[in-house]
Amino acid sequence: QVQLVESGGGLVQAGGSLRLSCAASGRADSYYVLGWLRQAPGKEREFVAAIARSGNIEYADSVRGRFTISRDNAKNTVYLQMSSLKPEDTAVYYCTSDSNFGLVQHGAPDYWGQGTQVSVSS
Repeated sequence: QVQLVESGGGLVQAGGSLRLSCAASGRADSYYVLGWLRQAPGKEREFVAAIARSGNIEYADSVRGRFTISRDNAKNTVYLQMSSLKPEDTAVYYCTSDSNFGLVQHGAPDYWGQGTQVSVSS
């Protein structure tokens, strides 16, 4: 089992920045990959970014160049630095983990956090 605890959501104006954090605990091989998915009201869940313990990183096209994912392996924590935020970034952001990078990237990871709301006003 893996527990994922997120923090850092909130309300920000367009153009602003927020940083999300997610601390993982439990079986370490199950959070070899840590990532973020998001879901906006009335929309399908979508991949945002993911990072493997090895350092491999992938971003969705919609956030590349604005968001930065990083992880501290000693703290088992993943971060999502979000800059130049847009109203369309408004969503519930979920920290996710899996041993398989593809499962995170395709929105089907084994483990999910409780979600944190990010709201961007225009």
